[in-house]
Amino acid sequence: MATLNLVQAINLALKQEMQKDDRVIILGEDVGPNGGVFRVTEDLHAEFGDDRVIDTPLAESGIIGTAIGMAMNGLRPIPEIQFEGFLGPAYDQIVNHAARSRSRSRGAVTVPLTIRVPVGGGIHAPELHSDSPEAIYAHSPGIKVVMPTTPYDAKGLLISAIRDPDPVIFFEPKRVYRSFREEVPEDEYMIPIGEAKVISEGDDLTVVTWGASLFQCIEALDNAPDDVSIELIDLRTIDPFDMDTIAASVEKTGRCVIVHEAAMTCGLGAEISARVQERCFLHLEAPVQRVTGFDTLMPYYKLENEYLVNAKRVGTAIQETLAY
Repeated sequence: MATLNLVQAINLALKQEMQKDDRVIILGEDVGPNGGVFRVTEDLHAEFGDDRVIDTPLAESGIIGTAIGMAMNGLRPIPEIQFEGFLGPAYDQIVNHAARSRSRSRGAVTVPLTIRVPVGGGIHAPELHSDSPEAIYAHSPGIKVVMPTTPYDAKGLLISAIRDPDPVIFFEPKRVYRSFREEVPEDEYMIPIGEAKVISEGDDLTVVTWGASLFQCIEALDNAPDDVSIELIDLRTIDPFDMDTIAASVEKTGRCVIVHEAAMTCGLGAEISARVQERCFLHLEAPVQRVTGFDTLMPYYKLENEYLVNAKRVGTAIQETLAY
């Protein structure tokens, strides 16, 4: 079994799906011989050629519009958008066309495409290169939104996304791309979209997170008192998210802290908090707390670490919730 980082696991999933199904097409800016801005598509052009790994102009709306047409006509396109901030020009295509075509056609037309997008801060990138817009797309019916954190999860979830009959936005936390490795099976496997993963079990408090913030949560749990038992959940899928796993945990622990990198206002944490209140009210022993980015634009790199969630802030929220 190979030990891979996130980039290598995604590359392996792409390669194996392209070998298995000649309908799978990759397109985007510099995805060909250059292998993409983060080298996620490295060596795929050499194996599959110009017809299946397609370099495009710098035109996000055109990339997604072309991919939608491909998907409607029987292909399984995987467009790459270089950075999450560049999704803006393609918003109309994603939300008004890809997301709506099944409903608009009463099921006659489906759009099986997977939009790969590096997401989040932590790499000292300039403006429009470090945002976390997952809640925007989770708010749009007709789109599934996935954000794996680990190499193992990334491979299994990407295969599920590629084979899904509907559009999926596949967010890849760029801060994690090469930060660690784990064993990833060479053989094919799938992880169902919509299933969270319990990282560690506990009885006193539930922490819910996703993306790169998982590792700050793990650090906070490592620094928690030995007599505190904390359950940590990696959401993995943003929409549809696994409320059953969250509710089961909160009903057991009675306390919940939600952690995400995106800004607080109208972030996914607000929706999770509302549903916890609706489903688990009689079990709650403290108000649900959120630890998030701030309601500002991501600052330039000198202040980037001040914006990003850190283990100290997570630990403080845990202590306050336990002490309530």
